[in-house]
Amino acid sequence: MTSTPLTFPAGIITKDSPHSFEATVSKLTELAMDRGMKIFAVIDQSAEARNVGLDLRPTTLVLFGNPAAGTPIMEAAPLAALELPLKVLVWADGDRTHLSYVAPRTLADRYSLEDDLVANLAGIELLTDALVSP
Repeated sequence: MTSTPLTFPAGIITKDSPHSFEATVSKLTELAMDRGMKIFAVIDQSAEARNVGLDLRPTTLVLFGNPAAGTPIMEAAPLAALELPLKVLVWADGDRTHLSYVAPRTLADRYSLEDDLVANLAGIELLTDALVSP
């Protein structure tokens, strides 16, 4: 599979992982659990594509969070439940592995969240920073 030029929409943060695709998915779930977060789902989207005879670059979506942090957000802004639990997409582009997610500030602006609730979303930044640090 060849890599193609990609564009990144505003509000989406993409970080390069120093790890292989498989190691990135594994480390992401491990770090989340170590930080007291719940893993709600790990969806291997490339495997699902193969199941229907299609080819997709290595792509896995990890849904995770902390209900104690997410519930107040959904209470304040019910439609924010469309974005929760938090999601990180791990994907490969050639021999490079990336992780992408919606920026907490983007979610806060989209749902007019107060600053105290924005702090409940900050875990995704700390988690992904820890994942990509050497």
